Amino acid sequence: MATLIDGKQISQQVIDEVATEVADFSAQYGSAPGLAVVLVGEDPASQVYVRNKVKRAEEVGMNSIEHRLPMDCSQETLNKLIDELNANPAVHGILVQLPLPDHLNEEEVIEAISAEKDVDGFHPMNVGALACGEATLIPCTPLGCMIMLKQQFGDLSGKNAVVIGRSNIVGKPMAALLLQANCTVTIVHSRTQNIESICSQADIVVAAIGKPEFVNSGWVKPGAVVIDVGINAIERDGRRKLVGDVDFADVEPIASAITPVPGGVGPMTIACLMKNTLTAAKALEAKREQTLKAS
Repeated sequence: MATLIDGKQISQQVIDEVATEVADFSAQYGSAPGLAVVLVGEDPASQVYVRNKVKRAEEVGMNSIEHRLPMDCSQETLNKLIDELNANPAVHGILVQLPLPDHLNEEEVIEAISAEKDVDGFHPMNVGALACGEATLIPCTPLGCMIMLKQQFGDLSGKNAVVIGRSNIVGKPMAALLLQANCTVTIVHSRTQNIESICSQADIVVAAIGKPEFVNSGWVKPGAVVIDVGINAIERDGRRKLVGDVDFADVEPIASAITPVPGGVGPMTIACLMKNTLTAAKALEAKREQTLKAS
């Protein structure tokens, strides 16, 4: 039976570390790191995510600044708000909750956010830095997965890792992080041939495809570590249930360790958002100090 990788417990460790460092930061600079969260429209899931992010920010001692815009908000209005947040020295991190309404251009919004304040890690400059192995703001979910894996394995060097899914938010940055950790990395996706055979050779499987209980025991090598990024709402026995991309009941008996859904990767994502905001705040304040000294 697999060891359960407890995302709630590990995320709390991250939160506690961030809270300690936020207190030190506030003492040094006279104010706390500021996180601005922008929500467009009234999507119920997005509202829950934003509420949880704001709650966590306050919990670690950060200043949380919430901006809610109507569903019919124009691109110009949203871009103007982002420009104002970019220019505001009290704001160290900017997060625009995705997905946006269809009439808004997500790519344009992501690129409008200053790379230095891009705590989601989606800006092309941060994506490029990650691909080059440079220190940068890393997408929160892959960062959370790496923290879990390093707690489980310690050194990941030489491990054979397969990432299922090639999204810009999880799949690609996850592969880049695993590569940095000296894993041998394969990304598989909807066009991959012999996908089950490739996955069944992996020491580490990261599933991020958005298909409920898609990965079964035939995909997983006995003793592999399985990180399930998926969170899917399904109806079962007349009740709504959250499940991952992995068939947990089928895979748990053969894996050495596995993340549950819920309670696995999910809590790590928000904890890593706090970690990224602190990282951005430290970098911005250090840069300001250097500028003042130079002048």
